[in-house]
Amino acid sequence: MGGGPWEAAATGVTDRQVLVRAAQSRDLDTVVGIERASFADPWSRESFESCMEPQRMRFLVAVEVDASVSAADTPSGEPRILGYVVALLLFDEAEIANLAVAPSAQRRGIGCLLLDRMSADLAGDGVQSLYLDVRESNAGARALYASRSFEEVGRRRRYYRHPTEDALLLKRNLQPT
Repeated sequence: MGGGPWEAAATGVTDRQVLVRAAQSRDLDTVVGIERASFADPWSRESFESCMEPQRMRFLVAVEVDASVSAADTPSGEPRILGYVVALLLFDEAEIANLAVAPSAQRRGIGCLLLDRMSADLAGDGVQSLYLDVRESNAGARALYASRSFEEVGRRRRYYRHPTEDALLLKRNLQPT
């Protein structure tokens, strides 16, 4: 399951750096807060707790820390969680089940960092295809996914609630063909 913390530069981050690492129990309060700020039909804390099981799930967070903290160190005190991504694995396929970036951290490349790290980890685990659902009206998310080579392969009618809306099913091949 993926390597250790992954340092990455994100747009708009100057004296801070962003680490992408496996989620920890202490991250859950912040993750749930981001979830509630991001979605009309948010996951519960219990849903996120169940994602901590690494057998079939991957749960990563993007953490902003002082530039003086190395990737090998865990930030002291409460880390500033900028976003998270959860993937469900099933043999050689995986699905991004949830991805969100804190409203205050949007448009800084955090979603790209999370997708890139998750994709790299999954590809390293032998996953061939990565899927996800996105609201048809979510132009920002659709642009992000297109920039990461996701292509539309289907539609799920009336998939989302609050408001009711179709989901577009997107796919990305992780292994060279």
